[in-house]
Amino acid sequence: MTRVRLQRDLRVPMPDGVTLLADHYAPAGARRAPAVLIRSPYGRRGLFGLLYGRGFARQGFHVVIQSCRGGFGSGGTLDPLGDEHEDGLATVAWLRAQPWYGGSFAMFGPSYLGYTQWAVAPYAGPELKAMATQITASQFRDAAYVGGAFALESALSWTTLTDGMSRRFGGAAVLTAPRLTRRAVLSGRPVAELDLVSAGRPLPFFRDLVTHHADPAVPYWDKRDFSPKVGEVDAAVTMLGGWYDVFLPWQLKDYAALRRAGRRPHLTIGPWYHIDARHARPTMAEASAWFRAHLMGDPSGLRPDPVRLHVTGAGEWRDYPDWPPPGTREQRWHLQHGFGLGVDGPRESAPDRFRYDPARPTPVIGGPVLLGDSRPRDQRRLEQRRDVLVYSSPALAADVEMIGPVRAEVFVRPSTPYIDVVVRVCDVWPDGRSFNVCEGVRRLGPESAGRPAASGPEGVRRAEVELWPIAHRFRRGHRIRVHVAAGAYPTIARNPGTGRPLAGGGPLVASDVEVFHSPGLPSAVVLPLCAPRG
Repeated sequence: MTRVRLQRDLRVPMPDGVTLLADHYAPAGARRAPAVLIRSPYGRRGLFGLLYGRGFARQGFHVVIQSCRGGFGSGGTLDPLGDEHEDGLATVAWLRAQPWYGGSFAMFGPSYLGYTQWAVAPYAGPELKAMATQITASQFRDAAYVGGAFALESALSWTTLTDGMSRRFGGAAVLTAPRLTRRAVLSGRPVAELDLVSAGRPLPFFRDLVTHHADPAVPYWDKRDFSPKVGEVDAAVTMLGGWYDVFLPWQLKDYAALRRAGRRPHLTIGPWYHIDARHARPTMAEASAWFRAHLMGDPSGLRPDPVRLHVTGAGEWRDYPDWPPPGTREQRWHLQHGFGLGVDGPRESAPDRFRYDPARPTPVIGGPVLLGDSRPRDQRRLEQRRDVLVYSSPALAADVEMIGPVRAEVFVRPSTPYIDVVVRVCDVWPDGRSFNVCEGVRRLGPESAGRPAASGPEGVRRAEVELWPIAHRFRRGHRIRVHVAAGAYPTIARNPGTGRPLAGGGPLVASDVEVFHSPGLPSAVVLPLCAPRG
């Protein structure tokens, strides 16, 4: 095994005079060799140093792990997402000037560490040969405002975590942040004040997120969104994600952007959530093989097919030539009279109704969050609520596999123009247990998504909801189930029903919601039916 030399606290100058600190892991005996750059807001030692620094250096790479601005000895003030472009490019320039730099480099890292890669990759030049990104995306705006609804729990838990890491005994923050967040969201305080409960002081980034909504035209996002440039990245990209990860839909949009640009990225999606320790081993294994192939000319560790998916419900790994797999087609599962669900079109029937009261918001059980265990959970307790409509298919006569994007079209008539439409797909076992497979939300307002229906009663609106993508086998004897609701608290902030800004507080207005399912207003979930494998 290659010995590793370590230099700590190297000073990397930024254009504005701030200095960022970095640690350099060098393979003993190697002077000029390819480098791996890792930029992190979570520190650069401990597990980062052991797994990433020494792990890659033992394979013959120089490794630089740098602390982002404002943390762990680096100067300046942390402005999450805001400085990673300029700081990253300055760090790349510093890297190229080092005497041990061998003329090519890669970038690596999950979550925020992956975002820092996208912030510089389109501008890094031809010496950037490879990227290994995990559970991340090129922009976090849409994950902060899922379908236009504020992702309260994830936003508050992350800002509480990073605040806790800056304090004494900061290493415990990853354990305390979820508990403090849960206490805050149950406190009854206005959204804009929840940071005072979770952290005991205002958290600027949380307040920025509350203030600067999901509209990409808002200037706040101009220097924080790198999705328009993804197709310009020339480096070879490998991606690893999880079916229950908060960033998966936007990670797959990055994959699609690369494919449209003629690139051939690799993609692995497993049965993992964001902080799941189980993806650590495949993360290192795949990144190591990728870097050896693209920086050292050794492709022996690469698999033949670029896409590898774990099919939940089947417990199988599959390799495919692309995402979605070739031969996948959309299949509409219609909401039907009597709370049925099926591929046959609906017949004429009266709408179903429920009442959403933001003073007692519809809760959520499971689903993707940033700092929690997001694996599927039994939904039967939620399905007993009067503010959740539940539509179920008959027992399936044969196994059905769905692999690809999922969306829903739901025709609703709320009594207030401001409402969220939450749709969830579940797998119901023969013993009655009902496990969530995927979900999504669309926030409606007078001028937002949810255009008037082409026909039907006045006031009916068509809500188009993007759910999390899936690769799932619904087994013979199981049933497919769909929830329709207007809340998923605290995963998303309650909709007050008034259209007032989140930061404004104010009254809460309940809404009576009608859900239509008739030939003229055919509400449905559109599932990706996968062709049988030959």
